[in-house]
Amino acid sequence: MAERQLKMGIIGIGVGAAEMLPAIDGAENIDLFAGADIDPDVRARFGERYPNARVYDSAEALCADPDVEAVWISTPNRFHAPMTILAARAGKHVVVEKPMALNLTEAEAMLQACDEHGVKLIAGHTMSFSPPIRYMRQIVRSGALGPLAAINVFAYTDWGIRPRTPDELDPAQGGGIVYRQVPHQIDCIRLIGGGLLRSVRGTTGAWLPGRSITGYYAAYMEFEGGVPAVAVHDGSGYFVASELVPWGNAEVFYDAEARTEKRREMREGTRPEDAEKLALRIGGGEERGLVRGARRAAGRRKWQPHDLGILVVSCERGQLRQSPYGVYVYDDDGVRDVTLEVAGATRQEELTELYNAVVLGKPVFHSGAWGMATLEVALGIVESARTNKEIMLTHQVEMDPSYDSTYPVAIAEDGNGHDPKP
Repeated sequence: MAERQLKMGIIGIGVGAAEMLPAIDGAENIDLFAGADIDPDVRARFGERYPNARVYDSAEALCADPDVEAVWISTPNRFHAPMTILAARAGKHVVVEKPMALNLTEAEAMLQACDEHGVKLIAGHTMSFSPPIRYMRQIVRSGALGPLAAINVFAYTDWGIRPRTPDELDPAQGGGIVYRQVPHQIDCIRLIGGGLLRSVRGTTGAWLPGRSITGYYAAYMEFEGGVPAVAVHDGSGYFVASELVPWGNAEVFYDAEARTEKRREMREGTRPEDAEKLALRIGGGEERGLVRGARRAAGRRKWQPHDLGILVVSCERGQLRQSPYGVYVYDDDGVRDVTLEVAGATRQEELTELYNAVVLGKPVFHSGAWGMATLEVALGIVESARTNKEIMLTHQVEMDPSYDSTYPVAIAEDGNGHDPKP
């Protein structure tokens, strides 16, 4: 049982918040104490669902509440930095959604504000928090498969045809797949490889009809020791990577038939996108089925590639990749399917790190500096695509080695099977 509950406020009750609320509901050590949004309808829906929570019409009002200890910031991307600085100045600890900020200047200002006011800053919501990724890191660090040789991850999703608001379609406001999806892949690559990337080369593409934003990227990176890493994400939604795993299906956000229909509506200009987005927000008609239900089932459903994609770690004497309920370990003795007690991201991992740091005094591992390093790689992809040059990285940080012992990954009972058929 928790020593006490941490009183948390959530700023920006949009789709991102709707995805996070089930995790907060299920966290015994977190008290969803307050919420803030500028939309009165959203505030009303939030108040109906959480009648004991305080409801505010602005971030400023919520941060002025002396009883709120920490905030989860899930506003549009352009507000991540100013809202973090606002909260820090009010003495609130912060978890900020990806991307951490729009540029490194903003990120540095966030770190400075949190440092000056003595609050914790966690760069949240990436798949690097998930048990399979953490387990891969622990296997690599153990040396059981020899030195790390390469990391490759590729995602094919329907990201580009999901409902979007105007700010999500504007690169100046953090729109596009690089800002919004690179953190998943790069955080995982950096975590498994230790954190210290040396350089990046990248290419981007924007070819999906009806979308002006970047919907594709490919990046080649090298760690300080020369280990290569490759990340690819194609969000056009024609083909999805879950079709590549035997237990997968053709559904990511939409099934194949719905994806075809959405692309047709986008080409013809008939898509009711505003209404679709509203339906995904708290209390909307699609929220429970597409968001709340999926999150509650996390850890019990078979893993699917989804937005992270299929990740393969190569070592000198073996390889690793995700299995339905854990990780396949390939070595000279064959293949083992290591089943983990929790196989998917529950979104409670970020809350646990926040609680342990604020209440129990444990270190922050996915810190502001860690988030800024991941942001630097994303910005490097864009710059490399523009200049056709390799971008040298200067803000990289190493993951604290004590992370693995602080947050060990639990293997399920009888979860170390042999000779699976992947």
